[in-house]
Amino acid sequence: MFYSPGITHKVISILLSPISVLYGSLMMFRRFAAKPHLYDVPIISVGNIVMGGSGKTPFVIEIASRYKDVTIVSRGYGRKSEGLIEVSRRGRVLCDVRQSGDEAMLMAKNLPDASVIVSENRPKAIERAIELSAKLIILDDGFSRVEIEKFDIVLEPAFVPNRMPIPAGPYREFPFAARYCDLLLKEGVDYRRVVDIVEPEDKMVLVTAIANPDRLEPYLPDSVVARYHLPDHSWFDKSEMESIMRKHGAQSILVTEKDLVKLEGFKLPLSVMRLQLQIDNSVMDTIDKYIKERYAS
Repeated sequence: MFYSPGITHKVISILLSPISVLYGSLMMFRRFAAKPHLYDVPIISVGNIVMGGSGKTPFVIEIASRYKDVTIVSRGYGRKSEGLIEVSRRGRVLCDVRQSGDEAMLMAKNLPDASVIVSENRPKAIERAIELSAKLIILDDGFSRVEIEKFDIVLEPAFVPNRMPIPAGPYREFPFAARYCDLLLKEGVDYRRVVDIVEPEDKMVLVTAIANPDRLEPYLPDSVVARYHLPDHSWFDKSEMESIMRKHGAQSILVTEKDLVKLEGFKLPLSVMRLQLQIDNSVMDTIDKYIKERYAS
């Protein structure tokens, strides 16, 4: 409905637009009325105003890998737990993926020198990170956390056909709310995706549970014989995966790294789409400048 709309989708979007205008107005009022709390450490937020699919997780990993004593604070979407949980401490993983959620576990496993905390209460998690001597906190998906003083980076997808707030469109706020961030980055201009397939096979089936899975299409080889798209953050069933492989005579299941952390115990033949981001040097210079200024203050 949001990314590849047909005629029916467009009609539904028009009918829902009054609700979207009301929702967007409430979100804007919330932003203007907020009194952000300033913490004693630099906080960088990596977020967006579009639902899913802008590359937040690999962007967080890329930034966090460049600094020391970093703690990532995340909501832990899709996890089977509640409350504050330390996913990792300086690279040592402390829980399983069901407790952490897929994105938090992916970050924990890719950052051997960083810590990851998940919590619905982001201020509480920030305070815990400070107790654990964090020198830099990265807030995953934090643009809407208007109660926190931070350096806001907003990632904008290359193309979004529907520019209405939810439920008529994919925007979490009115699109012009992006002007209130500190750094607005456009995919394909300020950062680019680079995808490699690890252990490819001649016949693979794509199975993925990410938002807007159509964004994988440019990176899929001809050896992908079928595609199965599950809702974002879905959990997988081993017998169903085996059935899919048999149905298509596939030699492996092709998954993203986000999916992989939920499949490692299945002992199935897996090919992995490994995503990295190439970030413009000027972006990193701006982030460095903010961190140095906050330390100086």
